[in-house]
Amino acid sequence: MPDAIADPGGSDGAPADGDGRDGAVPAPSSDRVRLRRLAEQGSHRVDDLHAVLDAGFVCHLGVLVGGAPMVVPTTYARDGDSLYVHGSAASRSLRAASRDPAPVCVTVTHVDGLVIARSLFNHSVNYRCAMVYGIPEWLTGSGEKLAGLRAIAEHVAPGQWAYARLPSAKELAATTVLRLALDEASVKVSEGPPDDGGGPDGELDVWAGELPLVTIRLDPRADPALRPGIPCPEHLTDGRPAPGSVHHPSTF
Repeated sequence: MPDAIADPGGSDGAPADGDGRDGAVPAPSSDRVRLRRLAEQGSHRVDDLHAVLDAGFVCHLGVLVGGAPMVVPTTYARDGDSLYVHGSAASRSLRAASRDPAPVCVTVTHVDGLVIARSLFNHSVNYRCAMVYGIPEWLTGSGEKLAGLRAIAEHVAPGQWAYARLPSAKELAATTVLRLALDEASVKVSEGPPDDGGGPDGELDVWAGELPLVTIRLDPRADPALRPGIPCPEHLTDGRPAPGSVHHPSTF
């Protein structure tokens, strides 16, 4: 299964001097995101982080609620070097994030395949994942909230923001939008076949290899309550790949 991207142990790592945009290998921005186990599978390059975030639309937001951890799935979008996270104003986890500003953890994971080995111990998963830490900004102004919601809508279904009815003032008040900087993050990618072919298990008469997995967008399915004569808009039928449907090989 995917290994932890970072663990909270001690470190002698130095802060990052850059983000890797110039081709240099950047250092972690904090000890919290320094890669330990299988660090060769990880990266702190901004481009690698953006690639993982842009390929999905569901994240898991981890917060402390009443002293206990809570992890909830929600939709998100990246806009530049910011991450927008959306939810209901009634959400306990998001209310906690607004009342007591404290670091949260956002993770995004794409499962690209199952690694089937000769021994059960060596079975694994091919994946791309990102982990982002930070203190989120609770957006209260209608302009900022609308900008965040537009980013999310256009990321999940490009073209939908201009097509569907925009949020009313009441709906906007019932919606929570958090903005999180992407300056404390790490990425990890695992890919390829099992690694037990060169050892004693390689002599076993047991099949080994990869079972690739991919998320694809299927044909639209109309709401049964849809009035006759309303066609599905082109932006939903033009064959645009859904986030997560295209695997971009690791660049590190």
